[in-house]
Amino acid sequence: MRLQLATWPAVEAYLARSRAVILPIGSTEQHGPTGLSGTDALCAEAIAWRVGERLQTMVAPTLAVGMAQHHMRFAGSMTLRPSTLLALVTDCLLSLARHGFERVAVINGHGGNAATVQAAFAETQMALDAWTPRPDQRLRLYNWWEMPRVVDLSHDLYGDAVGSHATPPEVAVTWALHPEAADHRVLAPRVAPRDGFSGADDFRRRFPDGRIGSDPSLATAEHGERLLACATAEIASLADNFFKAE
Repeated sequence: MRLQLATWPAVEAYLARSRAVILPIGSTEQHGPTGLSGTDALCAEAIAWRVGERLQTMVAPTLAVGMAQHHMRFAGSMTLRPSTLLALVTDCLLSLARHGFERVAVINGHGGNAATVQAAFAETQMALDAWTPRPDQRLRLYNWWEMPRVVDLSHDLYGDAVGSHATPPEVAVTWALHPEAADHRVLAPRVAPRDGFSGADDFRRRFPDGRIGSDPSLATAEHGERLLACATAEIASLADNFFKAE
């Protein structure tokens, strides 16, 4: 059930039986020479849709641009300022609260969003304190690539070549979703360097092709389907308990 494909009477009827909603959030940013710019949003959205189908839970529209300032020296990347992302997520959560959605599971596909989403949770709860009556909205963040079973499967498939950006797990998921986009070129070096960085210029200097510690050529569409199934099952189990909790 996708909110953007529902009429308002359909949403009202859904709220009569459930107060749960899933909100996917990702990013539009470079993912190396072979990864799609929409990777983070595509992964979060696909997992959210599958979790929604499994739990028969409404899924809100994907927030597809996130906090990706450090990627802005690569063509096509887009970013929100942290303050903009904070306001965007907070406004979306308050809008959902206004209609009676009291359990919101945010499925995130981009590490750069996590701190700001958690801040938006606090901002939302403080704003709700001024409402009379105060909605009992509870919020939970799921970073899909950090789910323990997903981590285990990723390391089983790719070992030390998972890395932290343009990773084979996320690339594999996008290739499962869009097999026509698969690009199996072997890049040089095969496993990208690992290091810290400070800002967009330093990122481009240290990681000129956009990867960090990863070898995305190891990805396959079959791996992507396994990772999707794993992430869906793990998050669905956690979200189901969250939605049912008193």
